[in-house]
Amino acid sequence: MPTAQHAQPRHQAQPQPGHRAWLIVFVVFSVFAVAVLGVAAATVWNVAQSFEAVEKIPDAFPTDEAVRPPAATGEAAAAMNFLLLGSDTRGASSSSIANLAGQRSDTIVIVHVPANREHLSVMSIPRDTWLTIPGHGDAKINAALSYGGVPLAVQTVEGLIGARIDHVAVVDFAGFKAVTDALGGVDINNPIAFDSYHLKGHAFPQGAQHLDGDQALAFARERYAFTDGDFQRVRNQQLLISALLSGLMHKSVLANPVTMGAVISAVQPHVAVDDGLTSGSLAALGAELSDLRSEDVTFFTVPTAGTGTSADGQSIVNLDWAALPGVQEAFRADAVETVVPPVQAAG
Repeated sequence: MPTAQHAQPRHQAQPQPGHRAWLIVFVVFSVFAVAVLGVAAATVWNVAQSFEAVEKIPDAFPTDEAVRPPAATGEAAAAMNFLLLGSDTRGASSSSIANLAGQRSDTIVIVHVPANREHLSVMSIPRDTWLTIPGHGDAKINAALSYGGVPLAVQTVEGLIGARIDHVAVVDFAGFKAVTDALGGVDINNPIAFDSYHLKGHAFPQGAQHLDGDQALAFARERYAFTDGDFQRVRNQQLLISALLSGLMHKSVLANPVTMGAVISAVQPHVAVDDGLTSGSLAALGAELSDLRSEDVTFFTVPTAGTGTSADGQSIVNLDWAALPGVQEAFRADAVETVVPPVQAAG
């Protein structure tokens, strides 16, 4: 492993509360961590119909049980880990989200749902994180999807966290823009002013501003404008997720079937999930999570030790190998929320 140049600060963002909402899908796009779409009970039928139309990922998990971590036992067996993969472009077939042959995952996020269903822990993994990809040697973690599709991405992430992934979702960029526009835009408080690389001619000033879909997408994708690149991009991703959640979980949105219908229609063409994730199982999970409030959802980043350069000259993100075992044990023991403050304080 190359020597770390400097440690990076951690950031925690908090989404806004959602009252009597149930979750239909965890949606991640290639430049930001995760957005949870909530819908009111009045839209259950429409959501179920839309979810059944969502593309399924066949054979999403490694077929060899020997390469996977042991299944959790005891109370921890009821916990769940969702892996969310975002890609800037679709695979060889432009009509398929699940077919990501040759593509790299620009965003990698794990959503840990504890057995008691009292909170969510959302961990971002920088795409340039340097580790060993099974069968391919040392590489950036985002190469796993390109080397072996979703199953290898799952195997690589499971090796990193030392625990099993229960469900997988893949999302493309266009869905993020569509959801933002369906909500009428989002409000953010931008911490760092910058000129957009992806939206030429547009500048994001510091402070409060309202973003439409194109602007939000450019905000979430930006990394070239920042001295710490992907680290600030992850922080901006988490900021934008919070804004999306605030819009999605607002009472006026949840109670409006027309708005929720537009959001659902915006999501459906741009997400694929493993074929074991059904509308029934997701509805049941959503019911269990219906009492979550803003303080119950925490975003953090896998422990890192700054950036460096690989032996072949690539710019990479170094893992903090000393801190990682504690995170792995927390995933295995269903205690992820207990490691978040120490991890974030370490930066």
